[in-house]
Amino acid sequence: MIKSTFELEEKLSAEGYEIIIGIDEVGRGPLAGPVVACAVALRVPSPVVSTRHPLPKGEKDLEKFNLIRDSKMLSEKQRESLFDFIGENFHVGVGICDHRTIDRVNILEASFLAMKSAVSQLKTKIQDFDNSKLIILLDGNKKIPNFSFEQRAIVSGDKLIKSISAASIYAKVTRDRMMEEMHKIYPEYNFAQHKGYGTKIHMDALKKHGPCEIHRKSFRPVRKCMV
Repeated sequence: MIKSTFELEEKLSAEGYEIIIGIDEVGRGPLAGPVVACAVALRVPSPVVSTRHPLPKGEKDLEKFNLIRDSKMLSEKQRESLFDFIGENFHVGVGICDHRTIDRVNILEASFLAMKSAVSQLKTKIQDFDNSKLIILLDGNKKIPNFSFEQRAIVSGDKLIKSISAASIYAKVTRDRMMEEMHKIYPEYNFAQHKGYGTKIHMDALKKHGPCEIHRKSFRPVRKCMV
């Protein structure tokens, strides 16, 4: 199994970076609902980012840090158990772009907007943000365009880099909870089960009922079901 580690964060900390931000997004593929991005940061130097002093709070927390990995490799129960832990041990910012924005600008641009929003929220939570040497680590091969901060795009970053892994978990849980709330409003689509992805159950409901308010009308499978 590929292990997510703090190795890159440690290296960057040794190079003088004071704020290291991991970013990931969830929700590019679904046919309904928002895209959600999360930005997380450990303020360094930190006892967390050190092989000599792994964690400040003992063995139980060490186990939880070790469990942080790509959200897709965890069960729903594991992700939920890590959500509050991540919020307590990282600075966290969340950015959300709804279905309307996705339809207006396209899903890739909406993802970048959500990432920028997540960093803006994170900025309000970290003292001396603007005066610190900072780097953003992103999952994938694309950097956020028209963004003034130093960035590094890392293929499979959500599997390899602990900060990006934490962001992927926090974003996934945040979006899943939003879709569970949408299920209460639109129960006929069963959003609580598939979270808006194009499963057979979802497609059958789309064909039967047509799109609801939160469906992405710019996505081809949704357009095909529009009367």
